[in-house]
Amino acid sequence: MFLDNVKIRSDRFPDTGVYPFNLDVLHKTPQIVLDKSVTFFIGENGSGKSTLLRAICRKAGVHIWEDTSRLTLDNNPYADCLSDYLELGLPQGGVKGSFFDSRTFQDFTRFLDEWAAASPDILKYFGGDSLTNRSHGQSLMKYFESRYKVRGLYFMDEPETALSPKSQLMLLKLLSQASSSDHNQFIIVSHSPILLACPGASIYTFDTAPVSPIGYYDTQYYRIYRDFLNNPESFLAADNNID
Repeated sequence: MFLDNVKIRSDRFPDTGVYPFNLDVLHKTPQIVLDKSVTFFIGENGSGKSTLLRAICRKAGVHIWEDTSRLTLDNNPYADCLSDYLELGLPQGGVKGSFFDSRTFQDFTRFLDEWAAASPDILKYFGGDSLTNRSHGQSLMKYFESRYKVRGLYFMDEPETALSPKSQLMLLKLLSQASSSDHNQFIIVSHSPILLACPGASIYTFDTAPVSPIGYYDTQYYRIYRDFLNNPESFLAADNNID
């Protein structure tokens, strides 16, 4: 593994009354062990999984493409400094890698076109054509197929967002192939029961404190999709409860 553990130093948090330092799951999780080529973080919205993913990425020195010129209302000064309170088990000299989510990918494709205007050869790494000339899902798959040929540590935040079920199956196959020989390591936030089926992957749920491993068939995502597909009419009942 490029990254074999993440230690969360909650004893050093600067203000336990603001997000993300007010999350119980971070206070009760001293360490997450990463001993598989593919690790998934799952949990409900607001559970802290994506926030921790980004913090690990920053701490590992992997760049996150984002438009920093955008203004936000009621800015939280602590939103992006969780990485200061993490300790990572990384090799000396760091590691190559990248961060992906569908929002920052749009910024990346724009920057890529700007670079290609001065150096067109850069596009040969992405199929020889601008990623903006394809549908969003097609451009994502072309990016995945080209980028993950390079050995490294890869962070992905809900990559299934713009992918059809068929494309998710293609990504699942790519993840399985890319990680099967310890060529790459992936840490992925996902809600997709298709991606979570990656053979040999570890799954950690943020819906309990501390963060804990969970089996694929025990995940809420698998159970909800299974029950819905077996009997979709039952989910339209007024008194139906999803638990």
